[in-house]
Amino acid sequence: MSFGSRLVARVEHHQVTAYLAAIAAGAVLGLAAPAAGAALEPTINPVLAALLYTTFLQVPAAQLVAAARDGRFLAAALVINFAVAPLVVAAMWPLLPADRAVRLGVLLVLLTPCVDYVIVFSGLAGARSRQLLAATPLLLLAQMALLPGFLLLFLGPGLGDVVEPRPFVRAFLVLIVLPLALAWATQSWARRHRSGRITAAAAGSAMVPLMAATLLVVVASQVAGLGTGAVAALRVLPFYVAFLVLMPLLGVLVARSLRLDVPAGRAIVFTGATRNSLVVLPLALALPDALSVAAVVVVAQTLVEVLGMALYVRLVPRLLPD
Repeated sequence: MSFGSRLVARVEHHQVTAYLAAIAAGAVLGLAAPAAGAALEPTINPVLAALLYTTFLQVPAAQLVAAARDGRFLAAALVINFAVAPLVVAAMWPLLPADRAVRLGVLLVLLTPCVDYVIVFSGLAGARSRQLLAATPLLLLAQMALLPGFLLLFLGPGLGDVVEPRPFVRAFLVLIVLPLALAWATQSWARRHRSGRITAAAAGSAMVPLMAATLLVVVASQVAGLGTGAVAALRVLPFYVAFLVLMPLLGVLVARSLRLDVPAGRAIVFTGATRNSLVVLPLALALPDALSVAAVVVVAQTLVEVLGMALYVRLVPRLLPD
């Protein structure tokens, strides 16, 4: 094994430690130099797109097409995200703070399943991440269609129109379509040219550093914002932690009820637990001043979740062992 291969293997072996260190470094940077942290916010999508490109590079196009035809997996993804997760939120609802803006923030983030870094984290835990990738268009369309109805159901009339399609469409194009197209172009190049194979191998080995960079950028750019609504953020943290604890157990039940294999079951656990905070944050930031705390509530979920996902990488394989 070459030195480069040994180095990559060593980095991958210690990846969870690297992720936790990146989260800690991002928190220190964001709190010690808020202006520098805020300046990193425009880099979130480019770094995340680069990370997803390296992820998609590992999935041949033919496998992705086959995964999109797996009806049982798609049914499980829809059930865990749009039936089970809303029921969990409904159970929490009477206990949430009465503040309307806080409740709106919780709804925006907990009712929308993640379509970006969940693919990476699930793959690191041995899940069948290509099936999650194949399910992303369906999950995006479903949350765009259902979120206004959920808001109406929980909050009553007047807030259903806060949902607009632009952030979802932008996320789909920048975080899914573009990286996927580039990955498939690289795969095609690699089949024909040695230089393409070298490029593909180098890009694939960058996954762990890019994941660490993504976590650092997200935390550094968002942690200072918690100061303006620290009380609201602290009041919702227990609900976010409870969501992360409950959803894996419910995800296992859904996966087993539909007789999914272990890698597919792990993917269902991840899609049920991770939320679309980076996509709904622009919605929360665009709200009127009277509802501005909703953005802080969304950011608080992001920080809880990235810590949770770093732990999920180790814990989910134990929950659903091979």
